[in-house]
Amino acid sequence: MSILSAAGLSKAFGAKDIFSGISLEIPHGAKIALVGPNGAGKTTLIRILVGQDEPSSGTINRMRGLRIGYLPQRPELLSAQTLWEEMLSAFEALRRREAALLQMAQQISERPDDAELLERYGAAQHAFERDGGYTYETRIKQVLQGLGFEADTYHKPLSLLSGGQRTRALLAKLLLQQPELLVLDEPTNHLDVQAIEWLEGYLSAWRGALLLVSHDRYFMDRVVNTIWELDCGRLESYSGNYSAYLAQRQARWDYHLKLFESERERLLADLDFIKRNIARESTNARAIGKLRLLSRELAAIEQLGLIAYKNARSWSETGVGGVRLYTVAEAEAAIKALKPSSVRPRQVRMRLNLQSGARSGDKVLMTHNLVVGYAAQAPLLRVPDLTLYRGEVAAIIGPNGVGKSTLLKTLLGALPPLAGERKLGAQVKIGYFAQAHESLSEERTLLDEILSVRELPISQARDHLANFLFTGDDVFRTVSTLSGGERGRLALAKLALSGANLLLLDEPTNHLDIPAQEVLQDILAQFEGTILLVSHDRYLINALATQIWSARPGQLDVFVGTYSAYLAEREATKAATAAANATARQARRSEAPHRANKADGLSTREREKRVAQIEADIHQLETDLARLEAELALASANGDVERVRTLGEAYAQAQSALDAHLREWETLLA
Repeated sequence: MSILSAAGLSKAFGAKDIFSGISLEIPHGAKIALVGPNGAGKTTLIRILVGQDEPSSGTINRMRGLRIGYLPQRPELLSAQTLWEEMLSAFEALRRREAALLQMAQQISERPDDAELLERYGAAQHAFERDGGYTYETRIKQVLQGLGFEADTYHKPLSLLSGGQRTRALLAKLLLQQPELLVLDEPTNHLDVQAIEWLEGYLSAWRGALLLVSHDRYFMDRVVNTIWELDCGRLESYSGNYSAYLAQRQARWDYHLKLFESERERLLADLDFIKRNIARESTNARAIGKLRLLSRELAAIEQLGLIAYKNARSWSETGVGGVRLYTVAEAEAAIKALKPSSVRPRQVRMRLNLQSGARSGDKVLMTHNLVVGYAAQAPLLRVPDLTLYRGEVAAIIGPNGVGKSTLLKTLLGALPPLAGERKLGAQVKIGYFAQAHESLSEERTLLDEILSVRELPISQARDHLANFLFTGDDVFRTVSTLSGGERGRLALAKLALSGANLLLLDEPTNHLDIPAQEVLQDILAQFEGTILLVSHDRYLINALATQIWSARPGQLDVFVGTYSAYLAEREATKAATAAANATARQARRSEAPHRANKADGLSTREREKRVAQIEADIHQLETDLARLEAELALASANGDVERVRTLGEAYAQAQSALDAHLREWETLLA
C-alpha cells in the first residue's frame, strides 16, 4: 500500500528547471535511497515530499494522518532543554498515560473495593506495558549510546552541544518517535564508523518506510532495497541496493544505447525514402505523408527524449501538441543532432589523472616502537612495528578522537613522535591530502594554487583545473570563497600534479558527490604507488585496501587482508566470544540441578535434603514477591515513578529466580 505518491512534479527557480515530470510512490515498508550528482535537486525534492517546499507543478498525495519524521542536512534543534529532556519529549503521549496510571492508582488507594476502577486500571497498565511504558528510558539510552553520545552529555543543555551533536540528537529523537515515514538527508554526516554500523542495524530492522539521501555507498548497500536516481531533471527507479543499482544502470544504459542506434538508423532510412521520393510527382504524396510522421516523431523526441517517446503507448500519451511540418533539411539536422547522451544522462564529471612519480624502493614506510600524540603523559596511539611495501593500500579506521589523523600527520613528518621512529624507504615522495585542506592558502586564487605546485603555462593550468570542474572565471576565485566540496576538488587537483609515489589521504571523499567518489576510486585503483588513507568511506576501503589498521583508544591493530575479510574475522571473533559466554552462563545456571541429579550420584537422603532447601527458597521467594507487589501498589499510589521502576526490576528478578527454583524442584521429583 502506498503511503505517499506524487505525479508530474516539477520545480524551477526562475528560468532554471531543476526537475520536471517526476512521478513516484513510497509503499509502506519501502527503504529507498535518493542518489544523484550535487545540484541535481535531491534535497529540493525531499523537502517538497515532506511538505516544507512547494512544487512548481504537480500533485502529492499523502496517506491521511501520515506521520513523517524529517532530518535535514542542517537541522536547527535549538532548545533550552537538556539532551535527555529532548529525548523524553519523543514519548509525550506515553508519559501522559503514565501520569494517568498514577492518578488511577491514587484513586484505588481511596476506593480499593471499586471493581470497575480496578478493571480499568489493569487494562490500562497492560496496554502501557505492551507499548513500552516500562522500557522507554532504556530505549533512549540504547539509541543515544548507539549514535555515539557519552553519558556525561545526557544532562547538558542542547545549546551547549556542537552542531554535529545537535544533528545526532535530532536523529535520535526521530528514531525514538518511530514515524511511519522516516526521511533522512545525509544521516551519516557527523557519525563515526561505529555509529554508522549501529544505525545500519537499526534501520535494517525499521518497520516503517524510509527515504534517505546519502553519499555513503556502503551504507546504502546495507540498508535500502530501492534506488531512485535523480539526474538531468529525471527520476529513474532501480530495485535492490546500491551495488545492484550500478549493475542495473549499466545494463539499462547498454540497452538504451542499442535502442538509440537502431532508432537512429530507422529515422535515417525514413529520411532517405523522403529524399528519393519527394521530388517525383508519383511518389510525392507518400513522401509528404512520411515527412509528416517523421516531423511528429522528431518533435516528440526533442520534447520528451528518445526513451520516453519509445515508452509511450500512444501518441496521446506523449502529450505533444500540434506539430509543424519539418523541411527535409530540418529533419536531417534534427536526426544528426541526436546523441547517445540523450539516452544516457551525462553530467559533467571530474576527470582525474593521477600518476606516481619515480618508482620507490620495495619498502616504502617503516615504524619502530612508535607512539603518537601531543603529550607524553597522554599518548593517543601505540603503533606496532610496521612495514608498508610498494603497491599496498592500508586503510586506517576507528572511532572519532582516537588519533587517526594524528597518526597520519606523524607518518607524514608534520608531527614529531612521542617515542620511537618512522622511516621512509628509498626514492619515496609523499603526496598529502589533508582533511581540513590546510595546504590551501585562503587568499590565493585557484590558478595560483596550481602554479604553486608546478610551473605550467597558464593555458595548461586552466585546462588542468577544468578537469576538476573549475572553468572560466572560476580559476580567479580565491580559496576563501570555496565550499567544502570545491576545496576537496582543488586539493585533489594539486595532488595530481605532485608526482608522489606515496599518498597519505585524510578523508579524501568528504564533500564529494557519488560521481566524483567513483572517479576518485577508479583512479586510486589504477595508481601504481602506495596509499595510506584515513576514511569513513567503507565502500572505498572495501574496493582498495590490502591492509586494515584498526585504531582503538591507545592502540593500533593491524589486519592483513581486505575490509570484507576483516569484517568476517571480527564477526567470527564476536560470535566465538558470545558462544563461550553463553556456554559459561548455561554451565552456571545448570550447575546446581546437575549436581542434584547427575546419574543418580546423590543419595536419597541428599536428594531429600536438596528438595527441602529448594522448597524453603520457593517459600521465601513467594513471600518476597507478595511484599514487592504490595510495595509496588503503594509506590504507584504515591506517584513515585522512580520507586515503581526500581521495584518493578526487583519483582522481575524475583519472579525469574522463582521460575528457576520450580524447574529444579520438578526435576528432582521426577
